[in-house]
Amino acid sequence: MKSQIFALLLISTASALFARQSPSDSGTPVSVIVTAEPKRGRTIPPLYAEDIAVKQGRDKRTTLSLTPFTDSKMDLLLMIDDSAAESFNTEIPTLKKFVTQLPANTNVAIGYMRNGMTEMICKFTQDHSAAANSIRLALGPGGADVSPFDSLTDAIKKWPADNAKRREVIMISSGIEGLGGGFAPENPYVNAGIASAQKAGVIVYTIYSPSVGHEGHSFWRSSWGQNFLSQLSDETGGEFYAIGFGSPVSFAPYLNAILEAQQHQYLLTFAVRPSTKPGLQPVHISIIEKDASLAAPDAVFVPSPGS
Repeated sequence: MKSQIFALLLISTASALFARQSPSDSGTPVSVIVTAEPKRGRTIPPLYAEDIAVKQGRDKRTTLSLTPFTDSKMDLLLMIDDSAAESFNTEIPTLKKFVTQLPANTNVAIGYMRNGMTEMICKFTQDHSAAANSIRLALGPGGADVSPFDSLTDAIKKWPADNAKRREVIMISSGIEGLGGGFAPENPYVNAGIASAQKAGVIVYTIYSPSVGHEGHSFWRSSWGQNFLSQLSDETGGEFYAIGFGSPVSFAPYLNAILEAQQHQYLLTFAVRPSTKPGLQPVHISIIEKDASLAAPDAVFVPSPGS
């Protein structure tokens, strides 16, 4: 009798462990944008839903679908730090060319970050020539280095409600957080900007461009600025671009890399743990046994049931 009870306990324990480690068929469906990248060489193999692993802690979650973007509409916001050094001004022709060559189905907007806010000098439009012509010189000092991350939060609040499945940002900034707040990954202003982007499903690409004045050539501030920009891109599914702490020779290679990345984006849908209240839940998204990797957000917004 004792041996039978012991056997039943073993079976029950094993079943519980298996259930905890196996993909869950229940949960709340959510979707995020992921970008495939090659691991070796330049070729990305075909990807399917079964190639993607999603985890919440140690729990595997069920991948429901993986749909490549082809001609779907996209909103792209170009955010420029108004505290940029004079070297930025030489890149204006490059930026104008980039904007005019965007795909026709891309809605583009231009915003300048200043005093923790974003001045939308060109609202989202498919008139790429008009958007390109709105790009102006950076104004330089005068409170511009308050918080590019608060400016991101402000821009997301101003984002129009439309049917674009992809919302993406290219932020050109030194990343210097003038409000202080400490270092990565605990800076509250940086984390607030990241959370705003994750909640809205916005991918943020960042390009390092030095600031004007003393802060622009302070190694301590510049190094932490780059850390903040890298953290922002990593945690929203984008990429960070820089060459040292000086001005890039040209933005063109970075912009071309972003355009290339956008050609390999997918809408990933999976089931997360049900939640009684809305909020961000951490996730880890990866590729299984394929010669490729994914850039993906590390948290996803989960609505409350019935919302």
